[in-house]
Amino acid sequence: MVAPMAVSPLRPLLFLLLAALACHAADGSRTPYGHHAHAHGLGVNYGRVADDIPTPRRSVQLLRAAGAGSVKIYDANGPVLRALSGTRLTVSIMVPNEIIVDLAASYAAADAWVAANLLPYLPATRVKYLLVGNEVLSDTSAAKTVWPRIVPAMENLHRSLRKRGVSRVKISTTLAMDALVTGAFPRPPSAATFRPDIAEAVMRPLLRFIEGTNSYYFVDAYPYFAWAGSNGTVPLDYALFQGGGHIRYVDPGTGFAYTNLLDEMLDAVGAAMSKLGHGRVRIAIAETGWPNGGDYDQIGASVHNAAIYNRNLAARFASNPGTPARPGARMPVFVFSLYNEDLKPGPGTERHWGIYYPNGTAVYQIDLAARRPLSAYPPLPAAENDTPYKGPIWCVLAAHAAKKLNETAVGDALTYACGQGNGTCDAIQPGGHCFQPNTGAAHASYAFNSYWQQLRKTGATCYFNNLAEQTIKDPSYGSCKFQSSLG
Repeated sequence: MVAPMAVSPLRPLLFLLLAALACHAADGSRTPYGHHAHAHGLGVNYGRVADDIPTPRRSVQLLRAAGAGSVKIYDANGPVLRALSGTRLTVSIMVPNEIIVDLAASYAAADAWVAANLLPYLPATRVKYLLVGNEVLSDTSAAKTVWPRIVPAMENLHRSLRKRGVSRVKISTTLAMDALVTGAFPRPPSAATFRPDIAEAVMRPLLRFIEGTNSYYFVDAYPYFAWAGSNGTVPLDYALFQGGGHIRYVDPGTGFAYTNLLDEMLDAVGAAMSKLGHGRVRIAIAETGWPNGGDYDQIGASVHNAAIYNRNLAARFASNPGTPARPGARMPVFVFSLYNEDLKPGPGTERHWGIYYPNGTAVYQIDLAARRPLSAYPPLPAAENDTPYKGPIWCVLAAHAAKKLNETAVGDALTYACGQGNGTCDAIQPGGHCFQPNTGAAHASYAFNSYWQQLRKTGATCYFNNLAEQTIKDPSYGSCKFQSSLG
């Protein structure tokens, strides 16, 4: 028989110390807003609107190589969720806009969605948030159909999760800055309010649900767009977290001093929530970032500025969380995006937000956990478009499309372009100045340019399903003259 071990008088004190440390770790450095400290780096939005990106498993490796601590995906994709299984990455899943009405109308439909798209991956895949819809309130055509059903859909999903014993998954939705009256550039932040068409009918019940379930208001906040649209009134350094102490904006309503544009945007959201009686609702950044490239007429979109913004973003949230109105408030933050997604429509910046190219090589080096000092990064290529380009621009068939000409796709795009505007394709009709050479490629370049020059001021883009691109080299030849952006 072994004699009982003598108990040291220090042991009870040791147990108390360990218990206290355990409680502190479980609490996670809670702030007055109830936020917990990050254990890892910023999150990343993992979109897949591209034709040749790495596999889900390789994508997870790239996320980890960049120091990401979490990931947000735009649908419940099985291969992606399986690739995330067993990793330490926390996961946010978007519920598509298209099924919100069905989920709101039927608890059974919501429960079936949970059973098919969430439960098979738990707990190995660390799903933390379900985000019901993507910027739904930006689509005014959905005002009568989808807007009133966002909260009922969230309630049905929440009820399903609770009945199935899933308590760790929070539910919210993502909203753009245009939910505010002042949109992307709310100044002063303290005066911000929600748009009158959504404030009472949608936002009040939405905020009540978020606060009641201890979730977050997820906002897509892009200082790039606010800066690019400011006509030079906002310094670029202020938008890139490089203003330091010499560039400041003081809110006349609160006296809070701001040293960067993102803080203004976040506090504007907080002010708008406060005006509806929900000022303690926590804020998360669903999307933010800076484009690494774009069209000739899009200023400031460069590898240099994208790297500076995202590196400073990571350092800022690692060392100084919170905002002037919410000091110390930690929040989930997701950088947009993992890849340059070459199949996204719209202007050139839409296809240039990634930290990786579609082939998996890095656009620039970054540590989203901010363990690497900013001074330790290699030099970046100089930014060459921080001021507006003032020369002529044309829209032509893209080089990659001309190299592997898909005659059907080009023909469809040509037909569409010629059907828009006024006399768009007269010059490429038989006998016209640009009829020769009589090829699909030549006619497409003329039609794309004619369409874009006529309609770009009303929102037309030089894209045509990834068949077109801008150029600053005049494509005119002989008697065939292409109109430029200068007239």
